Amino acid sequence: MELTNEFTVGVPVERAWQVLTDVEGIAPCMPGAELQEVAGDEYRGIVKVKVGPITAQYKGAARFVELDERGRRAVLRAEGRDTRGQGNANATITATLVPDGDGTRVSVLTDLAVTGRVAQFGRGVLADVSAKLLGQFVSCLATTRPATACPAAPPAAPPPLPPWPSPPGPARPSRGGPPRPSPGPCSRLPRSPSTSSTPAGRQWPSGPCPPWPRRWSCCG
Repeated sequence: MELTNEFTVGVPVERAWQVLTDVEGIAPCMPGAELQEVAGDEYRGIVKVKVGPITAQYKGAARFVELDERGRRAVLRAEGRDTRGQGNANATITATLVPDGDGTRVSVLTDLAVTGRVAQFGRGVLADVSAKLLGQFVSCLATTRPATACPAAPPAAPPPLPPWPSPPGPARPSRGGPPRPSPGPCSRLPRSPSTSSTPAGRQWPSGPCPPWPRRWSCCG
């Protein structure tokens, strides 16, 4: 039986082609699929699908039988056997990509043949299941695969830093001598013993600054 589906992606056709033909990259977005091995051009794994009350699991392989990059047409052939020996499934999937504005429209034609328990369901049920799985696949690509988005523009260069202020020049010496050191809290400036000696019998108090008269300063 033949099943037809269509979806769009918001990237140019060149980018969409790169993403959709990268089986290893998009395998995590395929509902129920587990890629186990890549041997040459063959992709091997398991696909689990639920149809009505039945859940079938197929183990098999898929490979591209046609990749027309210029015509944007890819054909994938997949074959699988039910792991419980209750049927087979074979599919030929043809995807055609065409530009659609700034995005890409993808048309998918699936030629499906199934045997076993799943074969009891008609085309309508299988078409609904196919559309649902494809919708999940597209949603996954849009939300989890950065490769499906347009390449981000490189970040803008940060604005230049303002010019660093010039270091302050040397301290200006006070008149008549070398520069005065910056006093700390309650520090005493050096005094010349010849002119500023302490009066006889009087000691400078230690500890916090004494209550100097207003015309004096504790720190010089």
